[in-house]
Amino acid sequence: MMIEILLRSMMGIAIGGIFTFIALTVMKFGGAEATVDQIWLYMLSSFILGIYFGLASFLFEDNGWSSLKKTVIHFFLSVAVYFIIVFFVAKWIPFTGKAIFISFLLFVFVYVVIWFGKYFYYKKVEAELNESLKKNKR
Repeated sequence: MMIEILLRSMMGIAIGGIFTFIALTVMKFGGAEATVDQIWLYMLSSFILGIYFGLASFLFEDNGWSSLKKTVIHFFLSVAVYFIIVFFVAKWIPFTGKAIFISFLLFVFVYVVIWFGKYFYYKKVEAELNESLKKNKR
């Protein structure tokens, strides 16, 4: 279990590092300036978010909960963690009504796109497994 926690955390850090690299690349070629302190805080925030999403995948393990319950819990935890980081730690988004509304809509949009992507992927895997079982049964 500890090894799985470590692996998922490291995967989250890796993904956070990739997003940080993309953001730094945009900043570099866009001519933006940032202090080392600011870059450090942004990278730390990306790592924290990456670790959270890596570990949050444990919610989807087989624990007797319905898929709906797992998704709802994951969504609300993700919203809470994400907005704490982006508003109060990294301050990526200004704490205004309009910014909160737009960022929430974008978060929900990305969440739904990822959810449907995974849903259709696993439906395809399910169909392939069922077809394979039918072939083996004959």
